[in-house]
Amino acid sequence: MKFQLIRSATLRMDYAGQRFVIDPYLAARHSRPSYAGNSLNPLVDLPCSPAEVIAGVEWVLVSHLHSDHFDPAAQELLPKDTPILCQPGDEAWIAGKGFRRITPVVQGLAWQSIMITRTPGQHGSGDVLAEMGQVSGFIFQAENEPTLYWAGDTIWYEGVADTIARTRPQIIVTHSCGAVWGAHVPIVMDAAQTIAVCQAAPNSIVIATHMDSVDHATISRENLRQYADAHGIGPDRLLIPADGETLAL
Repeated sequence: MKFQLIRSATLRMDYAGQRFVIDPYLAARHSRPSYAGNSLNPLVDLPCSPAEVIAGVEWVLVSHLHSDHFDPAAQELLPKDTPILCQPGDEAWIAGKGFRRITPVVQGLAWQSIMITRTPGQHGSGDVLAEMGQVSGFIFQAENEPTLYWAGDTIWYEGVADTIARTRPQIIVTHSCGAVWGAHVPIVMDAAQTIAVCQAAPNSIVIATHMDSVDHATISRENLRQYADAHGIGPDRLLIPADGETLAL
């Protein structure tokens, strides 16, 4: 498989002969509102043109409907007959944007040789959870490919731990920017929680994403690398790709 971090949570992935784009956030730098009052978003430009991000895509996976995961630019640029996978409950909203081929992944979905399984997530804690709403992660499995667990917008909690213990993925993708909401409530993993994932999955490669791109983040790539090194998790166990970087796994 080939895995390319585009920016923030947006990925291009070639897996078992299919090309996926996950959570397309295609806005130009500083063209979207601030989340925390620190800066307009996104903080950086895409590493390529929006057209290049979606070129040749066969599936788009939208984990949830927050604006940094499926933004107006992506909604406008993607052809309306693009096959879209989503979590149950989001399909009507996506259809309202004109898309015609929408498949909610209730539990699992088999397509050709690929099995895609939806996993739970917890996008914060306490009162913030009601505001954040439902989110999902997804597991990809196919013959002659590594099992990949894309955790999505979630903190480290028992649902993530249970998924790792049950499925034993070879690759785990985390959102590790430590974004906060409201009264500084963490809504995705920070450095310590990302290292907890590494410790819970000692035989997995963890790929940390969603950093250096939105203004409510608290953890940068540099912060995470320093924290990981200090806790004995080296670059062979925890990969922190740059925007535009492609990994062959």
